[in-house]
Amino acid sequence: MDIGQIQAYAYFGFTAFLVMVLYGYIYHLYSSEKKGTRDYEKYANIALDDELTDKPVESVSKKDETKKEEV
Repeated sequence: MDIGQIQAYAYFGFTAFLVMVLYGYIYHLYSSEKKGTRDYEKYANIALDDELTDKPVESVSKKDETKKEEV
């Protein structure tokens, strides 16, 4: 087995790994949206609605604000 074959196997393995990561991420997006934990459709217009007067995508709870202040 020479270096060319090792590179070919490594390339194929890395490509297969990246495909699995991509499908896992897509599954995560759809399953979290279906469960109702997060609605990623809201984030689609975040670049368009970036004025100071626009309403935020998600409101920050008081619990999250105190965590940020402690850090």
